[in-house]
Amino acid sequence: MRFAIVGSGGVGGYYGARLVRAGHDVRFLARGAHLRAMRDKGLTVLSSEGDFTLAVRAEEDAALIGPVDVVLLAVKNYDVASVLPVLRTLTAASDTPALGGATAVVVTLQNGVDSPSEVAAAVGEAAVIGGTTYISTAISEPGVIRQAGTLNRVVLGEAFGDTSRVSKRVQTLRDVFANAGVTTDAVADIRGPLWEKLAFLASMAGFCTAARTSVGPLREGPFFRDMFREAASEVLRVAAAEGVVTSTRPDDVVRFMEGLGPQMRPSMMVDFEAGKPLEVEYLQGTVARRGHALGIPTPVMSTLYSVLLPHAKGTRGG
Repeated sequence: MRFAIVGSGGVGGYYGARLVRAGHDVRFLARGAHLRAMRDKGLTVLSSEGDFTLAVRAEEDAALIGPVDVVLLAVKNYDVASVLPVLRTLTAASDTPALGGATAVVVTLQNGVDSPSEVAAAVGEAAVIGGTTYISTAISEPGVIRQAGTLNRVVLGEAFGDTSRVSKRVQTLRDVFANAGVTTDAVADIRGPLWEKLAFLASMAGFCTAARTSVGPLREGPFFRDMFREAASEVLRVAAAEGVVTSTRPDDVVRFMEGLGPQMRPSMMVDFEAGKPLEVEYLQGTVARRGHALGIPTPVMSTLYSVLLPHAKGTRGG
């Protein structure tokens, strides 16, 4: 199968490398030093499961990538708008895509719940498959992706149209990822998993970044667990008010948090420390805004949003 990776950083680079290793035709869209290193030395993945280096095809111009079957969108939420013209180019270039339909499909792997609709507005709902991922990866140096831990899970499902059963194209894509060594689940309706991850991530990222600490010291506080549970509850209540069915309860989110190592730092905190932009608008912000519009109180999420919003654009280069 032919893939284009838009956003070849930690997430896109890792999954793209897995797909190359499994024998798929993968083209990476990259820039700068990372692009040059990938061209000159290949793409390296460092993992406790084994390190490997692969020769890869990387381009800076989407027009040079050519026809593909699947576009894996792995940029940060705040970069989605800037790559929509790229997605139009890549889907328009497709010829008899392997998953059927008139164009290539775009798989959205952003945090939060907004990107499927944002992408669909540019390329059409039929071209979008929603996804979410659980993984900790980063570019350790140009051309090198380092994975922390061994978790590499992807959940795929339809975001529009018939969401009553797992579609054939989602099942096919699930098998492709699974055969590439990625733990992958296929669901009928991706909206539930997106909101379930948001319940954890918006809470964890919000508290850790606001406190400037990993989860361990937070858990030592007398009121943290109650506040964390309430934050997750707010997210799930907003989801229910929007008609999204979830199977996760607030206590499930708390138990997941309790199982994390004490040094766990969410990516938002890492980005904050590096002076990078933060996904505040797409995590805490989307819960606060949607809750307000629906008349659902979100005091904890709204507080975290207010505290973090002044840092949303980052400080690097400022």
